[in-house]
Amino acid sequence: MKRKLRIAVLFGGKSAEHEVSILSARNVVRALDRRKYDIGTVCIDTKGVWKYAKESLLETGRRVEDIFGFLHTFDVVFPVLHGPFGEDGTVQGLLKLADVPFVGAGVLGSAVGMDKDVMKRLLRDAGIPIARFAVVHSHEKIRFADAKKKLGLPMFVKPANLGSSVGVSKVRNEKEFNAALRHAFEYDTKILVEEFVDGREIECSVLGNERPVASVPGELVLNSEFYSYEAKYLDPEAMIPQIPAHLPKKRVKEIQRMAVLVFKTLCCEGMARVDFFVTKLGKVLVNEINTIPGFTSISMYPKMWEEWGMPYPKLIDTLIRLAIERHEKEKRLKTSRAE
Repeated sequence: MKRKLRIAVLFGGKSAEHEVSILSARNVVRALDRRKYDIGTVCIDTKGVWKYAKESLLETGRRVEDIFGFLHTFDVVFPVLHGPFGEDGTVQGLLKLADVPFVGAGVLGSAVGMDKDVMKRLLRDAGIPIARFAVVHSHEKIRFADAKKKLGLPMFVKPANLGSSVGVSKVRNEKEFNAALRHAFEYDTKILVEEFVDGREIECSVLGNERPVASVPGELVLNSEFYSYEAKYLDPEAMIPQIPAHLPKKRVKEIQRMAVLVFKTLCCEGMARVDFFVTKLGKVLVNEINTIPGFTSISMYPKMWEEWGMPYPKLIDTLIRLAIERHEKEKRLKTSRAE
């Protein structure tokens, strides 16, 4: 009888997206086939302490004293962490040092995907269309008049290294602009000021390592002013997912091609969700990439793959297989001249 793979689901994290991670991890645990996998669940609490978790994921037990020893008892680690200290390459670096296969992008792809400033500069240099933006560090000043002249109104202010729309504000005047800067700087030392794009919000899932493929695109039909944290996770009526998105075949092909190009440009592996704007004139702009997309009950990443023809359990199986394949390939590389 074939041995079950031991899978560690790592969730929580020391970021403002801690609660979202719990929701995502709960769905990943439900989707793991008990006939194939033995499952361990570990929560990184808001102070960064690793603790064993009950299967409900709502309660934690004793502290993990030897993190490396714990990791080595598993065949694959599935990080379901959103935001800094989990999605930004920090945990991925730890897993690389531990020499354990893990799901999702590696250190570089994770770090680049998390930092919206670096991400957008790489996309721009690759000739991939993006919205106009400006970057402000905490030790710098930016005048409302200058931002308005460069980006127009309204505009968005957001932390450079965060997701789930945490710390994001839509700005229409100088008072809102100053308040938005203060709010964003509560979460990061670097923030982005971006132009408002009047367009449809389209998303596309990507899956794979060397030969990634794109799912059918989906659309976020908003009943709120923008896709805020509350709209994503607290108000089920704030967003209606339209999967597949109602788009011409030519536009669908363009979005899928661009999603894969973004994935490769940003050195991603395993999985990612690429977010786009499609303007009224049909122009496609890349908004951002998410290297550990949400896996909640309403998250677009798994739903787009379901529409493509890959049910949730098979998607999880594929992500685990991709993690093992990458690890085996990397193990074949020389690490010493004496070998």
